[in-house]
Amino acid sequence: MRRSKLETYMDILRVLAHRGPLRLTHIMYKANVNCSALKKYMEFLIKQGLVEEISVRKERKVYMITQRGITVIKAF
Repeated sequence: MRRSKLETYMDILRVLAHRGPLRLTHIMYKANVNCSALKKYMEFLIKQGLVEEISVRKERKVYMITQRGITVIKAF
């Protein structure tokens, strides 16, 4: 059965909450979301202030859940 968008968003947030800052590839495997879809989901979560993008070194980025994201997880 296919997950709803809300379920996918929540899975991504839970992965980030439990695993800490992760690169996109690690989020993709742990949340079971394909790469192109994950980029769209991450863009939405960042705009909502639930996830933060952090630059590490020159071209590396990691993603971290924000306090607001943790609050959302607790509400569900």
